[in-house]
Amino acid sequence: MVVQQLLCKCGGDTGLVNAGRRAMSRILIVGAGLTGSLCAYLLRKELANRLQLVVWDKARGAGGRMSTSRSPSDPNCTVDLGAQYITVTPDYAEKHKTFHDELVANGICKPLRAAVEGMVMSEGSYNLVTPQGVSSIVKHYLSQSGADVFYERHVTHINLLEGRWEVCRKSGSPENFDIVVLTMPVPQILQLQGDISKLIKESQRQQLETVSFSSRYALGLFYETGTQIDVPWAAKYINDNPCIRFISIDNKKRNVESLEFGPSIVVHTSVPFGKEHLEQDKEAVQPLILKHLESILPNLPKPKDIKCQKWRYSQVTKAFPDCPGQITLHSKPFLLCGGDGFTHSNFDGCTESALRIVETLVSQSKH
Repeated sequence: MVVQQLLCKCGGDTGLVNAGRRAMSRILIVGAGLTGSLCAYLLRKELANRLQLVVWDKARGAGGRMSTSRSPSDPNCTVDLGAQYITVTPDYAEKHKTFHDELVANGICKPLRAAVEGMVMSEGSYNLVTPQGVSSIVKHYLSQSGADVFYERHVTHINLLEGRWEVCRKSGSPENFDIVVLTMPVPQILQLQGDISKLIKESQRQQLETVSFSSRYALGLFYETGTQIDVPWAAKYINDNPCIRFISIDNKKRNVESLEFGPSIVVHTSVPFGKEHLEQDKEAVQPLILKHLESILPNLPKPKDIKCQKWRYSQVTKAFPDCPGQITLHSKPFLLCGGDGFTHSNFDGCTESALRIVETLVSQSKH
């Protein structure tokens, strides 16, 4: 419905389809996180089979910073290493109601009922959790989009070639697209080589360079079936530790306790700790986090598996000026970039960016 209104406002959906006057426009979305997956979902929802959607991500799976990791020993035991839940504020409860309602109706999200110590909530806000892990949101949108999704495709160069974009990756042959949408973190956009580096206007580059992110580590601990984690909360914010900021008993947070698989814990470090140890190897940082965790939870059982994740680009600390949701680097053919760097780091920020990307593609391609 949201995109239908955009299409009506723009006088129809012919602009996208007419890109390059080909029978079907081939669109590449770089990044299989929330913004990229929602972009694909919205475009497919309104333009049906009139364009070919392709999604590339350099990781081995979907989610981006909405990452759910599986235990190497038991794929049913999972932990959310990135985003933990969706906070719905009064403003966005109305503005993005259709998105929140759809996720709840499909069983992908449900209200957070578990106890979270130290959580600060604004009046009228509430939280949604994901029974199957936070990456299930991204997987839902990708599935509904019908896009061709490819992983381990790390984009390195983007060149303008005969009115189309030639996109090169670390391994494999270059491919051509009519439209390219970049949704990875802004610093990674600035690292791209080829014609894109010359097409970015100096004023845009200066603004892009002002976007900044915090960094942190996340530790996932996976336990044997039947293990008991004896704490009175499902998650807790830590204010008096130099390393650890947040701990979640993940299955308890999701209210999914099962006799078929063991519990899992996620630990997020503080931003200062993440910054201090950012350039170190994960293998060197993991024991430091575990030592601090032991001081907080001295009776914690020994995990069967551990995964350490370095989030170099964790959350936006300074967004693109005026938070436009997206910017156009080139219009004929389209080369856009969006993501939370152009809004703010949460579900509604990414949703806002995806809507602005779709609006731009539909409205400007008409002319």
